[in-house]
Amino acid sequence: MIVEVLCVALALLIAASSLPNRYRRYRFLAGAAGWFFFAVHWALQPVHYIEINDYVNVVLVLAVLIFCLIIAHAMLRNYRYYADAESTLLTITTAAALGGLFYYPFAEIEILNTFLISVAAKQVVYILHLFDMPAQLIDWNRIELGGHQVRIILACTAIESIAIFIGLIFCVRASAKRTLIAFVASVPVIYLLNLVRNVFVVVATGYDWFGEHTFRIAHHVWVLDSFDIAHNYIAKLGSGIALFVIAYVVMQALPELLDVIDRMIRLLRAYVKGDGEGA
Repeated sequence: MIVEVLCVALALLIAASSLPNRYRRYRFLAGAAGWFFFAVHWALQPVHYIEINDYVNVVLVLAVLIFCLIIAHAMLRNYRYYADAESTLLTITTAAALGGLFYYPFAEIEILNTFLISVAAKQVVYILHLFDMPAQLIDWNRIELGGHQVRIILACTAIESIAIFIGLIFCVRASAKRTLIAFVASVPVIYLLNLVRNVFVVVATGYDWFGEHTFRIAHHVWVLDSFDIAHNYIAKLGSGIALFVIAYVVMQALPELLDVIDRMIRLLRAYVKGDGEGA
């Protein structure tokens, strides 16, 4: 079901981004539907993250879900009342469509999925060997160190973050030079930093840096081991800081993107205040 919902959302977002401007009303209507189905996709995610004790992602997913619903409602209002107004909503929709077009093949086409994950796993093992750590690739996506195993999945390739930045960089009109600067300052850097992140998680897990901790709240018991602490908390905090810095550099190269984000912040503020006005 998740795949089907994502397919529908992506198709509608692409339609909203690519239809000629004379069909502006239909662009907003398709965009509203696309963002709604995108929200449904994210609404199906929290259960998975709760099962693996990744509560940081639960919060992030819920935030994205709310954001998608706000954009869907704003686009619907533009369709009904503000269809002739200049809007940032279509720019954000284009960013989502471009990011989805880049991400979706790796997520759903098995040969691309397996290739990207296996390359990332091999590169992590190669880096560990450079530091004389006896890591072994025991399967195409499993790394063993110190008797502990870490499985590399698609999220460990940073493909989501890369897709987001590709969408943001190419959704605004800018010179080829500035676009290239923004691309080089983000995509390769994200990939390299993600390798460092994966190396840290494997080493912290393999050598059990953080031990095991049990937490009790009411009738619920949570057990966090070195992998949980390294992957779900420390690495996520580091990734968040790195992405913030990279985003700052990208916006310095593409001030047009900063303008889009500023308008989106004003739109979100309007919804928080209950105005819900068009952008």
